[in-house]
Amino acid sequence: MKYADVILPLALPKNYTYAVPANMETALQVGSRVAVQLGKQKKYAGIVKAIHEHAPLYKTKPLLDMLDKDPVVYPTQLAFWSWIASYYMCSEGEVLNAALPAHLKLSSETLLLFNDAYGEDFTALDDDEYLIAEALHIRKELRIEEVQLILDKSEVYSVIKKLIEKKVCLVYEELKEVYREKKENYVQLHAEYQEESKLAALFNDMGRAPKQMELLLAYLHLLKTQGNVLQNELLKKSGATTAQLKGLVDKNILWVEKRTVDRIPTGKVDAQIDFDLSAAQETALLEVRRHFEEKQVTLLHGVTSSGKTQVYVKMMEEYLATGKQVLYLLPEIALTAQIIRRLQKHFGSSIGIYHSRFSNNERVEIWNKVKNGEIQIVLGARSSLLLPFRDLGLIVLDEEHDASYKQQDPAPRYHARDAAIYYAGLFKAKVLLGSATPALESYYNAQQGKYGLVELKERFGGMEMPVIDIVDIKQEMAEKTMDGNFTQALKTAITQSLADQKQVILFQNRRGYAPFLLCTTCGWIPHCKQCDVSLTYHKNQDKLHCHYCGTRYPYVFSCEACGSQSLIPKSFGTEKIEDDLQQIFPDARIARMDVDAVRNKDSHNKLIQLLEERSIDILVGTQMVVKGLDFENVNLVGILSADSLLSYPDFRVNERAFQMMEQVSGRAGRKHDKGTVLIQASNTRHPVLHYVTGHDYKGMYESEIAERQQFGYPPFYRILKLTLRHKNQLIVEQAAQILASWLQPHIGAQLVGPAAPLIARVRNNYLQEMLIKLPREARVIAHIKQVLREYFIQLQAEKRFRAVVIVPDVDCV
Repeated sequence: MKYADVILPLALPKNYTYAVPANMETALQVGSRVAVQLGKQKKYAGIVKAIHEHAPLYKTKPLLDMLDKDPVVYPTQLAFWSWIASYYMCSEGEVLNAALPAHLKLSSETLLLFNDAYGEDFTALDDDEYLIAEALHIRKELRIEEVQLILDKSEVYSVIKKLIEKKVCLVYEELKEVYREKKENYVQLHAEYQEESKLAALFNDMGRAPKQMELLLAYLHLLKTQGNVLQNELLKKSGATTAQLKGLVDKNILWVEKRTVDRIPTGKVDAQIDFDLSAAQETALLEVRRHFEEKQVTLLHGVTSSGKTQVYVKMMEEYLATGKQVLYLLPEIALTAQIIRRLQKHFGSSIGIYHSRFSNNERVEIWNKVKNGEIQIVLGARSSLLLPFRDLGLIVLDEEHDASYKQQDPAPRYHARDAAIYYAGLFKAKVLLGSATPALESYYNAQQGKYGLVELKERFGGMEMPVIDIVDIKQEMAEKTMDGNFTQALKTAITQSLADQKQVILFQNRRGYAPFLLCTTCGWIPHCKQCDVSLTYHKNQDKLHCHYCGTRYPYVFSCEACGSQSLIPKSFGTEKIEDDLQQIFPDARIARMDVDAVRNKDSHNKLIQLLEERSIDILVGTQMVVKGLDFENVNLVGILSADSLLSYPDFRVNERAFQMMEQVSGRAGRKHDKGTVLIQASNTRHPVLHYVTGHDYKGMYESEIAERQQFGYPPFYRILKLTLRHKNQLIVEQAAQILASWLQPHIGAQLVGPAAPLIARVRNNYLQEMLIKLPREARVIAHIKQVLREYFIQLQAEKRFRAVVIVPDVDCV
């Protein structure tokens, strides 16, 4: 008897084992999807992790069905999932849930079937039961959604329960495949008219049907120019109707065939590298190759606009020539627009793009093409790391320092950079990390010789680094030269750039119009009812937004505390900056790039293209404008509030602030003229500002690494954050204290907390946090994680703490 361990898309601590029916034993493969039953009735599609002959201690259920002829993942991916689950303290089901496209994850749908044995007498039923019973009698089966529509309410389970108890209906769980192939109608000419003489005769006979002749001429034109003729394109070009096309079909002149088509068309890699590397880039490329002979990971530390992307392209070309697959990772979807165009220029349409804005059907098709090796180059955000690569040779991580590489919620809370290094190891592939401002951990690993280190210290084409000046806000406020949130120095510089027909980027890392409203009488600030956070005012929608739970509130005109109507917006976000700019520079073309402005699938790409076409003079944005964008006409960058970047309570604050300011500064003067960067700040003596003005990454690194070592932070220790949440504040505080008391003997001084975080309540859940500093020893880390898992089970076994949610975040960012 054979058994199969199956990963289900659920947060289960262990995988279930099922019996393999005799008719499946020879065909079943590891990595295939199977239909299984969990509990009394619920059905799921799971992934077979292992097939063996070891019977478990419990009575096994049989596999219900085999859903795939070929596996949907390879053993390499299963090993990767297992590592993610173990290292990041989650279940393999949660990893499966994150990895598989939605249309490959099937769970059963509940159907109500009419019980003919009950008969047709519904007089004993109440009104709601009667309505459903009557509908069931007519339709014979109903879905839950249909029951909700009939009763016009969402809570219908109590009614269904009564109907089942009264034997009016039976329950059936149906497992349904959701993915659908895309089909298109193609028009073809009948074989009889392939000869020119017969086609000419046909046209002579069609003189009395001018519309049909026009349609036929349009068909021949499309056939010559495109090869295949789609029905909708033919009707559009000819201006004909479906009825007129049907007339030609009925005459056996044309015929229509339905064909399966790709949503994501791809071709073979056609590399056309039409650029030459500079001497510095050529040296860097040779060094990368040399390091790859000995090391798996190499860090390319190149200043902004040094041409790192061209080095990536050359490396990619080399690996593609050997038949290997390449993964190019970017921290955010927003960055893909420019890079896609660049890579398509060099590698044609063979590139597969993968991120969350694709439809579920498109994601299934990309998944299958990567698995089959049809797609050799994948460009995407962190989720593309979970694709089923067949023969991965190289992973490029651009902007490797970026915090967006760390998944926050839901689990698995993995870091794409660290996971990519492990994943590449499974393929014996190489990893190329690239950044102008590397993460301290990466640079430390390079300094210690764990990674190779290659440096590009000059900008491409001999361009100079931008001049960075600090503008003292306090001084200008004292001299009363400020214009709203603009210093006179920044305002003058913008005026000059516009006069020179150059473009300007302004950076403010807060969206909305104002981060909060303030009552000038008593100091009251409107807060979210579900979160302990002030509400951000969005002027365009005239609403107050909570950026934590997403709730929107109407604008407040009077103070809830004292009744005063003297509420004023305080501080400023991107929306306010955009508003002020329109007042100060009425003739300038101004645009905004933040989450609110680029919500649609293509809106970010359109904004980038407008900037490239010089249809925008001033771009205001959040950190979206910081990351890897390349605009040749931008000569001025303004950072409107450096203090907000430098005052966040986090041990990484100086590193992050330096990275943010250095990256946004790098958008200036990339092609022709030397760029200028103006940083507005009140605390002009902050040491990070000194490092930024000198583009001194190494100075910042040496200062920060000394403090990290002194106080026991990464890269010398790993940080594991535990977050406990519950709707009752007292219960979550008690749970945190008990858990901390259990952990204290194992961890001692390396346990920090528990304590309420800065935002102590989110979505009506009260939070408690504690940090655990783990030494960089795999054995110790594994032991502590096992202790934690046991204590989590022990804590939640107590009735009052059963609803306490415990979230472990390994290597938290």
